[in-house]
Amino acid sequence: MPGWELLSELLISELKQRAEEGCDVYGFERKIQEAVATNDERRMNTVYDELMALPVRPDFPYNEPSDLVSIRSERPYGPRLLPHTLSQSQWSDKFLGAWLGRCAGCALGKPLELPEFMFGAHGNPGWKNIQMWFEGADAWPIQGYTPSRSRSQTSLGLKQLRCEKSQRENIRFMESDDDIRYTVLGLSLLEEKGSDFTTWEVGKHWHNYLTYSQVCTAETQAYYNFAQVTSHSEGWTANKPVDWQQKIEWVRTYRNPYREWIGAQIRADGLAYGAAGNPELAAEFAWRDASLSHIKNGIYGEMYVAAMISAAFVESDIEKIVAIGLSEIPKRCRLAGDVDLAIKIAGSATNQLDLVERIWEAFKHLHPVHTNNNAALVTAALIFARNDFEKAITTAVLGGWDTDCNGATVGSIMGARLGAAALPSQWIDPLHDTLYAEVIGFHPIAISECARRSELVHRKIN
Repeated sequence: MPGWELLSELLISELKQRAEEGCDVYGFERKIQEAVATNDERRMNTVYDELMALPVRPDFPYNEPSDLVSIRSERPYGPRLLPHTLSQSQWSDKFLGAWLGRCAGCALGKPLELPEFMFGAHGNPGWKNIQMWFEGADAWPIQGYTPSRSRSQTSLGLKQLRCEKSQRENIRFMESDDDIRYTVLGLSLLEEKGSDFTTWEVGKHWHNYLTYSQVCTAETQAYYNFAQVTSHSEGWTANKPVDWQQKIEWVRTYRNPYREWIGAQIRADGLAYGAAGNPELAAEFAWRDASLSHIKNGIYGEMYVAAMISAAFVESDIEKIVAIGLSEIPKRCRLAGDVDLAIKIAGSATNQLDLVERIWEAFKHLHPVHTNNNAALVTAALIFARNDFEKAITTAVLGGWDTDCNGATVGSIMGARLGAAALPSQWIDPLHDTLYAEVIGFHPIAISECARRSELVHRKIN
């Protein structure tokens, strides 16, 4: 049970989450304030339980199931398995492109994962502060990794950026990052369990390979809750689960107001590579994975991205790739509506700054690490950039919010589309084909070896 200070933070986040889910939360802000003022955990937990028991309003215009059968019944038409004529060498080039692209986009955004760029500061939106940083480093427009110093540091109130080893002057490899660790875990899960892995096995995989300090927000809550379930549920085993759906529902929702944040969306890649060219299967893999920690739009985000990544291996038209992603999630969910708006903005944007400004304004009501605003930015960056890898990852990172996550996702999709041979050397060479993932067996490892193993998994599954 969390202490009263953490519980108060969770309550405040839960209030917003329940409102976003379509619940009538009138009067609960006062209830929460009164309960928090007492420092009484029992009273705060009572209010929390009342919040969780609220029904979705009858007039809520969205239909957002979390089970796979219902999701599929609500999705629009789409191609579930894509034909292709790729040679073996082309497949290899695309797997390497996907891994390299993900690493490059992630490394670009890592140093900028700070409140000034995610939330905005000093009267500026986050994207404006990112622009100022690069301008102050004489590195605008963005055409390389993030500089470590800028004349804008003082005006932004920053002493230094994050992740020194990913900064332009220092980058020699892909340093450890949760976005890349989950890609590695997706690969290793498919290697160990094959295509029939379960949500239960995802949880066990986390506990086998990740420490508690390596997970964040929704994953932190699910990791802890999963430990409680496995410790206290007699008979709960991989072969004989006890009330599987009920237990998983508790794991992903108990004191977890982050269940529609971006954490699942960033976990899609390693699984989607295994289902390259098969977007329906990629989305199903994503559903199994996301269901441990997320519900509704948190799940849809991973399914949407997984389907796009899978499609990008064999489909070059970016609008079709986006449409395939949308075809695997409910047509009347918030994420689908937000992606549709992002498509319209990208189609009418006059330049990169116009695009990120309009995306920021359209979605700034959401938390910087929510699924929907970041998925919208990813979508807009892809459509705006067309076939330009550099423009795609720099637009995704320039937009602010979760900079490394968005750069990585866009880089992954573009890398799979274009293949490694087409990726610009200024983004690939500094990585020296080396990844440090802080996961056993992947620290260090050649990025090309990860790509080779993803291709082997893909051959076994397909």
